[in-house]
Amino acid sequence: MLRAQLLDRQARRESAARTYARTLPVAPVSAAGAEVTGADGRTYLDCLSGAGTLALGHNHPAVIAALHGALGSGAPLHTLDMITPQKDAFTTELLRRLPGDLRDDAVLHFCGPAGTDAVEAALKLARTTTGRTGVVAFTGAYHGMTLGAASVSGPLRMRGADGQGPAAAQPVTRLPYPYAYRCPFGVGGEQGAELSTRLLETYLTDPSSGMAPPAAVILEAVQGEGGVIPAPASWLRAVRRITAEHGVLLIIDEVQTGIGRTGRFWACEHADVTPDILVTSKAVGGGLPLALIAYRPDLDTWQPGDHTGTFRGNTLAMVAGEVTLRTVAEEQLAEHAEKTGARLRSALRELASRHPVIGDVRGRGLMIGVELVQPDADPDATGARPTHPHYARALQKACLDRGLMLELGGRDGSVLRLLPPLVLTDAQADTVLTRLADALTDVEPAA
Repeated sequence: MLRAQLLDRQARRESAARTYARTLPVAPVSAAGAEVTGADGRTYLDCLSGAGTLALGHNHPAVIAALHGALGSGAPLHTLDMITPQKDAFTTELLRRLPGDLRDDAVLHFCGPAGTDAVEAALKLARTTTGRTGVVAFTGAYHGMTLGAASVSGPLRMRGADGQGPAAAQPVTRLPYPYAYRCPFGVGGEQGAELSTRLLETYLTDPSSGMAPPAAVILEAVQGEGGVIPAPASWLRAVRRITAEHGVLLIIDEVQTGIGRTGRFWACEHADVTPDILVTSKAVGGGLPLALIAYRPDLDTWQPGDHTGTFRGNTLAMVAGEVTLRTVAEEQLAEHAEKTGARLRSALRELASRHPVIGDVRGRGLMIGVELVQPDADPDATGARPTHPHYARALQKACLDRGLMLELGGRDGSVLRLLPPLVLTDAQADTVLTRLADALTDVEPAA
């Protein structure tokens, strides 16, 4: 009864833009680790974890203890951009965890409370520093919903009814992302990735390409909302080489991939690549709103007040974030994510051998995508079959009915996305597989 009342009032009071509330009609009342209990008394395994925000899961004891300590200490909860002991502890911990040459030496800029705000700051910094306005982005990208972030994202719906709404915010050149299963060049694998970087280099070197020298290239090392598509390490290294050679700043969006999610502390570390500007949010705040960028000191060209925001000084988020950063490192949760993720993907590929509706299984660490296709349709030249969005929605519902919360993403919403907390146990991973296998068996694909 309470669940129905809560969901009904939400439907009447909140905007039509709400998303998770529609596909996951759960009204959470308590949660711990990877488990969520709803108002209906049911307990669910959470393979969404706040879209990757809850690296340590719900209500981790160390995070809760630190928050209680901060609340009881009388520390100010809001300080704009003034320094506090809590902020100093957080920045110290973050700096020592950054990738490559950014480690210990990066400049940090705190933004508004969401990842999209940090993307905006990164784009603005690149334009300010270089004096250029153009940006190179990639198909399938998702960088946020504000004007500039939406302009460099892939889905047409994010840029207005005609697909052009936010484009005026900045000139954007969109290039193919290396999507092995649905290769935009029709060749697949490393060859497709090589063609993508060759196209980027041609645009930068050909005086007749039509593209003015851009301020930056922005990318995700693993596309998340785009369908859990990992970029080949060779592609990332080639993009890093090309941008460095041509004086173009490289922005890597680690909002969803950072803090151990992909089996490394940062996804770019799989390719030993360091960006000029790194964007982070979600897990960096330990489950509370926090977003910032880390960048090379020579790029710090802003003057006081050039980029500000009221909620830059979220003390509780910094307290939770410091504990999360330290716990992920000390308890080797990135390594745990890599091991557990590999086991899950192996088992999912075995499921795929028995369920041809699964066209592809991919991911890194505990960021996993299962692409659902029309099994009786003719494949294209590289073996990919058409997406199956109707079945994907039915399978998501069947999983929820069995106590498993999953998100959809990718082309046409046909990719089941697994983003469990990094503290997922082996027993819980087995339960995820069992519930998903049962749902696959019970829900027949519609033609």
